Amino acid sequence: MTPVEGQVVGEPQLLPEPKRLGVLSRLAPEPMKVVLNWGRRYSLWVFNFGLACCAIEFIAASMARHDFIRLGVIPFAPGPRQADLMIVSGTVTDKMAPAVKRLYEQMPEPKYVISFGACSNCGGPYWDSYSVTKGVDQIIPVDVYVPGCPPRPEALLQGILKLQEKIARESLAERYAGTSPSVAQLTSDLVKGPGA
Repeated sequence: MTPVEGQVVGEPQLLPEPKRLGVLSRLAPEPMKVVLNWGRRYSLWVFNFGLACCAIEFIAASMARHDFIRLGVIPFAPGPRQADLMIVSGTVTDKMAPAVKRLYEQMPEPKYVISFGACSNCGGPYWDSYSVTKGVDQIIPVDVYVPGCPPRPEALLQGILKLQEKIARESLAERYAGTSPSVAQLTSDLVKGPGA
């Protein structure tokens, strides 16, 4: 390969910086991004937020007959700080909504949410109750919706496959472009100490 006029031999040629992408993203080649997405796609640690009967179907999906571990999904993370996938299964009440949001905010980035069942999708048969949240997407962003009342374990496996396809296509630089939090956002939900 012959050097271009004005270019020093041995110096890496940087790609032009794409719009809305960070400086380091132009140094990572496309195959590296594919490898990173592959790793995130097949190592999903699940934080199950089981609130009702759909949680039994989630447990059935993790047992030997359906065994979603073969898809690269580790079923029970010790807590939200070790998980990157939250599966909300069951009726989300207005009283439980702040806890769902708090646990979602404790999850590290990148984080994903599957809404599992009619109750978590839109309130289900209890949609007209005064105390039921009309879908978990009212409080946290949802990536995949799995319909049914209760949905079969096969439906959850299909939802996981759809999420893995989404992860394989995504670019983290585009997902988080311009989302650097301010100091006020970072300290807004912190518990104040005594005497504060």
